Amino acid sequence: MAKIYETILVETPEPGLLRATLNRPASANAFNTRMMRELLDLWTGLAATPGETRCVILTGSGERAFCAGADLKERNGMGDDAWFEQHEIIEREQKMLLACPVPVIAAVNGAAFAGGLELILACDFAYAAKTARFALTETTLGIMPGAGGTQTLARAAGERRAKEIILAGKPFSAEEALSWGIVNRLCEPAKLMDETLASARAIAANAPLAVRQAKRAIQGGQHLPLDKAMAFEIECYERLVETEDRREGIQAFNEKRQARFRGR
Repeated sequence: MAKIYETILVETPEPGLLRATLNRPASANAFNTRMMRELLDLWTGLAATPGETRCVILTGSGERAFCAGADLKERNGMGDDAWFEQHEIIEREQKMLLACPVPVIAAVNGAAFAGGLELILACDFAYAAKTARFALTETTLGIMPGAGGTQTLARAAGERRAKEIILAGKPFSAEEALSWGIVNRLCEPAKLMDETLASARAIAANAPLAVRQAKRAIQGGQHLPLDKAMAFEIECYERLVETEDRREGIQAFNEKRQARFRGR
């Protein structure tokens, strides 16, 4: 049974799939301290015991917004100590999202500003509605991206594009997000979830240990010298040789049937 949260709707639309919906539509799904604590709990739980979950979809409630970033009404008048305390929760949440062994796809249903865009950048990849809008607006508020945005955006879109987006703080379109490598696909709003579910379903059909090790190899090797990255890939690969799923995959291929992967 999916866990019940106050600010996140967690569902299992199909076996092996988990959908987490940021559920504060009256606040454009802006994250308050409660939401960050609940997201941290979600990612931490998946890291500790993925169970039957083979792919996660992260989306927002309604059609207007994926996530407007931090709830500035909650932050209004917040003292420095309280600000630091809240931000530490955000930092931990983002680290756990990045480290989540289960693939996470962002389904961007609407505006993704500031920390909302940083959430997307910490996911493995993203599909977006054609009507979505994006921005990292922190410099217009006297701060800067602090949930990984200066690093994850530069890795997705390149250093020069990241500087343009962050230093100007101006919104950009879904088409620009696609052309800059921030999202992988644009969808008609009514088709966004169907298309995201199709990709999640394809991931979930594969051997879960192999998927997790492949994700680990891609992320871990990105910024290593090529020889060291290839050595890291082999380390990840060799952990799969003795698994039941590796034996099942080869046997199923030779028997011309669908493999029955069990994550063992």
